[in-house]
Amino acid sequence: MDVAIIKYNSGNIQSVLYAMERLGVKASLTDNPEEIKKADKVIFPGQGEASSAMKYLKERNLDQLIKDLKQPFFGICLGQQLLCEYSEENDTNCLGVFPIKVKKFPPLDKVPHVGWNNLENLKSPLLKGLDDSDYVYYVHSYFAEVHPEYTIATTHYLNDFSALLHKDNFYAMQAHPEKSSLSGEKILTNFLNL
Repeated sequence: MDVAIIKYNSGNIQSVLYAMERLGVKASLTDNPEEIKKADKVIFPGQGEASSAMKYLKERNLDQLIKDLKQPFFGICLGQQLLCEYSEENDTNCLGVFPIKVKKFPPLDKVPHVGWNNLENLKSPLLKGLDDSDYVYYVHSYFAEVHPEYTIATTHYLNDFSALLHKDNFYAMQAHPEKSSLSGEKILTNFLNL
């Protein structure tokens, strides 16, 4: 299986590469459009700031490329937020795959949200083998709002937010599956099996 991990202006890429290795998959880290287009699966990881990440994607025409991909695609953390239409983080227009706004948690003394929380309202083959007793690891200050059609799991921290999203070939997760022990491993395995 050919898995491409999109290289862009974000952190956390190395831990995703290690997670793929643990699952027996050799993934390539690339910002080459041809390599990304021919991959069987694409992972869009991320930790960082929305506007500078979008600037990097646009400078390399990766913003349009991502929207046009047809193979299973998995956005993680900032990767999920960038798939939404807009982020309050530095007033950023994002990729618009999901018609969802990304907002900052109030109040400021509770931000960032760091730690383990359970998933609720699970509904997707991506979450096969998981239920609301499964916990995943979060580090974030911004969240995607809950959408009636595209939210496939929620988490509650100060308010409910989209823990995972799905539309067509696009899947996305706010938590870090690569840091979420067995729960995260199941989600990554399910994605690779789509």
